[in-house]
Amino acid sequence: MRFLPRDEKFYDLFEAGVKKVVEGAVQLEEMIRNFTEVPLKARQIKEIEHEGDVITHRTIELLNLTFVTPLDREDIHDLITSLDDVLDYTEACAERLSLFKIDKTTDEAELLVGILVRSVKELEEAVFKLRRLKGADSVIKNCLEIDRLENEGDSVCRAAVAKLFEPENNPLEVIKWKEIYETLENAIDRCEDVANVLEGIVLKNA
Repeated sequence: MRFLPRDEKFYDLFEAGVKKVVEGAVQLEEMIRNFTEVPLKARQIKEIEHEGDVITHRTIELLNLTFVTPLDREDIHDLITSLDDVLDYTEACAERLSLFKIDKTTDEAELLVGILVRSVKELEEAVFKLRRLKGADSVIKNCLEIDRLENEGDSVCRAAVAKLFEPENNPLEVIKWKEIYETLENAIDRCEDVANVLEGIVLKNA
């Protein structure tokens, strides 16, 4: 029997937040695979990132106003802010592709953004399982897959950066693409941070 109310709005905000993360990553993938109207697409991703920030701020405001929460307060804060970090790096990559005036994309960028999209879709599945805190084993499987994808992203990024330093490459292009690849890798790494938070939540509450 529940004597004190526990605000269920947090789950709405988690789900809205992860949807924005997926939306941003999918838009970035479309931008990289269909490399036209790059400044416009970067602005659209910036708007998605702003909408994600609003959700993050609402969550933290609600946390400050809620006496009894459905999850540990620290977990709520860590989950929403780590989701926001994924979206921040996603937007940062789009911004660099626009600001650096890149002429064309690369196979390695397509590989990395594909890994990012797969990672955030695993996150979305896991977050949507939290509301009833059922399926702990299933959430852990999502987290393990995100860990695997993070390792895959590291390998692709290392190979991509190594390829940049071949003698015939333009030094300015090397600098630009190294930063773009590393920003994409950071977005993938932040997915692993979210997975770690999710894993902790389900282990404590299952």
